[in-house]
Amino acid sequence: MEMTPREIVAELDRFIVGQNAAKRAVAIALCNRWRRQRVDESLRQEIMPNNIILIGPTGIGKTELARRLARLAHAPFIKVEASKFTEVGYVGRDVESIVRDLVDISIDMIKSDRIEQVQDEAFRLAEERVLDVLLPPPSKKSEKEDPQEIKKKINAYNRSRKKTLKQLQAGELDDRKVELEVDGEMPSMMQVISPIGVEEMGLSLQDLFGPMMPKKSGKRRMNVAEALIYLSQEETQKLIDMDEIIREAIDLVEESGIVFLDEIDKVASSETTGIDVSREGVQRDLLPIIEGTNVITKYGMVQTDHILFVAAGAFHVSKPSDLIPELQGRFPIRVEMDSLDADDFVKILTEPENSLIKQYKALVATEDVDLQFTAGAISEIARLAFKVNETSENIGARRLHTIMTILLEEEMFNLDEIHSKKIKIDKQMVDERLEEIIANEDLGRYIL
Repeated sequence: MEMTPREIVAELDRFIVGQNAAKRAVAIALCNRWRRQRVDESLRQEIMPNNIILIGPTGIGKTELARRLARLAHAPFIKVEASKFTEVGYVGRDVESIVRDLVDISIDMIKSDRIEQVQDEAFRLAEERVLDVLLPPPSKKSEKEDPQEIKKKINAYNRSRKKTLKQLQAGELDDRKVELEVDGEMPSMMQVISPIGVEEMGLSLQDLFGPMMPKKSGKRRMNVAEALIYLSQEETQKLIDMDEIIREAIDLVEESGIVFLDEIDKVASSETTGIDVSREGVQRDLLPIIEGTNVITKYGMVQTDHILFVAAGAFHVSKPSDLIPELQGRFPIRVEMDSLDADDFVKILTEPENSLIKQYKALVATEDVDLQFTAGAISEIARLAFKVNETSENIGARRLHTIMTILLEEEMFNLDEIHSKKIKIDKQMVDERLEEIIANEDLGRYIL
């Protein structure tokens, strides 16, 4: 479903407070991908994605922005920390693993959709197979048998089958034991360890030789309820075409995939000695997949030319211009995101559809308890969160999670024993439970 940039921003507003410049930038980037699909094919391949760098401290919504964008586009999405690739050679991972993991995510997405589409048909087929076991079809007619007798037998069998089907669907036969022919699983195989990167492609001996190795099978007794589950899974696998899913998944990655590169500032440096050589090496490793290259996966070749890369970093001790020039050129859009103040925290606590207060209210409601916050309590929670961020490490909106957890710890522990079925959180309660912790700097740093 295509949307206008204004509609995308409105959708992002439902979950993310503020950051209007960033929302506009990602909305335009997403719309341009849809617009590109309508461009004449001769020019389409020349239109490159508007890769973005989001600049700002942790906890202000950078990851959430990219994740929500991917959900809107129904696109495969992966988040990786750029800094982890400074260890390449020690952990045996390379930057191309980003694309391989993205393909796996895409396949899982499409496979889940396909399974949902065929679930009803698969269950119907499973019921038919269980009926065949419970009520085997009559034997083939012999030449001497009277046609009228054969017809009577078939009619009687069909009536019995309909009756048994009703019992099956009503759950009356769930505990009856049946014997099924089941495929045995292949024994676990050792991973291939080689210098050519087969392990990096996610391949094992089972992937390479599995289709050539015979599957073991045998009979297994189980009750009807278990048999329906087992057979519906088996029928599902028959109804979905994995080759088609893989082709579609690779197309989806190539045309709509989104990679969120967090901590890009950790591999940026103006120095050229020591560990900074490793950082520059990571940038140069990232460069080909961002510029556009072919990555070998166990499903085939994947082109990265039109994958959208959204990078993010705090850039406290470095700046985007400290990235190597070639990498800078692949991120034409740079957006400086706003730091959060106490007023933003109030909005974050109350406005988004998935706000913390709404989450806690929903959790408490499962025990038939009504949780209420006064306006003063919400303002005080926001003020204290902002204060702690100023006096210690600034972790943005994540500070609200910690403060809410400590504030409601007693209620959440004793929730099943609350007789009034109502909890009211006011400013005084917030101060009593949190002010002492915050006033004690050492204790506050430890707990909050």
